[in-house]
Amino acid sequence: MTNVPTVEWPRAAARRLERHGLAAPAKDAGPADAVAAMCGAHAQLMSAAELSVALRLKGTTRAGVREALWTARTLVKTYGPRGTVHLLPARDLAMWTGALSALPGVRNLHAPGVRLTPEQTDQVVEAVGDALLEGELTVEELGEAVTDRAGAWAGDLVVPAFGGMWPRWRQAMDVAANRGALCFGPQRGRKVTYTNPHRLVPGFRPLGGTAALTALVEAYLRSYGPATAQQFAQWTATPRPWATELFASLESQGRVEPVDFLGQRAWLVAGDTAMPGAPPSGVRLLPYFDAFTVGCHPREALFPGRAAQRALSGGQAGNFPVLIVDGEVAGVWHQRRSGQKILLTVEPLNPLTPGQLRELDEQVERVGHILEGRPELTIGTVTVGAHA
Repeated sequence: MTNVPTVEWPRAAARRLERHGLAAPAKDAGPADAVAAMCGAHAQLMSAAELSVALRLKGTTRAGVREALWTARTLVKTYGPRGTVHLLPARDLAMWTGALSALPGVRNLHAPGVRLTPEQTDQVVEAVGDALLEGELTVEELGEAVTDRAGAWAGDLVVPAFGGMWPRWRQAMDVAANRGALCFGPQRGRKVTYTNPHRLVPGFRPLGGTAALTALVEAYLRSYGPATAQQFAQWTATPRPWATELFASLESQGRVEPVDFLGQRAWLVAGDTAMPGAPPSGVRLLPYFDAFTVGCHPREALFPGRAAQRALSGGQAGNFPVLIVDGEVAGVWHQRRSGQKILLTVEPLNPLTPGQLRELDEQVERVGHILEGRPELTIGTVTVGAHA
């Protein structure tokens, strides 16, 4: 590649750690700032999401993340990229919903007699949004409201799920979220509830598709750049040709600029090309599904050598909590709570230096503080398997 700057892995890794608030926790930021910096926090496991966000902030505990989500409403829990549950900043919800609803649709693998038609999907989304404007509903309550509004066909038990059958309308839950008609509400006992984000975010309205997609690409590159169009396609579960065309269009508009990253053409936001002067250093403990672990590529650089065998699950990142040493995965860990005690087992893939052991002790204390317990560290083999 001629006349294109070259970015080496150590500088890219250091930049990503800084951008994610992992080089040093942010002092004057809140949970929404931390989530924006990582371009969305995975929240399919809420305890891990709380730890993931709080690790990036100075002095914050899991209670602070919960307060931001359920009281201050600066965070919204909803379906994000790849249809997975995420925490997103409320202030950015217009961008997220506009962009996610503008992504090319994933091919519906259900049988023709099961899948929703585009017209039925529109009906379900409208019914979901209308029903949830009245308050928080469990999935059963929402199902009754949707069939009342859309018709009995929406409640047909035809979707195979977990050994049983779900009603037809549930195929469109993530679509409803992407279009800004649904998000998660607070737990009702052990039951999940849903509500309409218009109730939580005053003045909310999804941003137009073109502007929203541009903003999402730029947010992604600020967090994970340099990155290729193919890596963005993997992150969003979209076709590679579509992502390649999108990045080419943004380059022609001067919104992104190319670099040579590990022999591949990758992109950064135009004008946002500065790299740290030193390679990454330090020890970090990241929980299940941490955005840094899931979103950073290439996998072989972040998970070098034995790390790929130990910390990936079928090539997928996030299923193990990981030990990061100097910007790379260098082990796995697990924590178990027993009353006020938090028992942490850390399995390094290589012996840690005395300095790294001291940093590990500091990380263990931080985890204990965030989880509001007394941590106890054991260095040894983690016997717990990958999280599904």
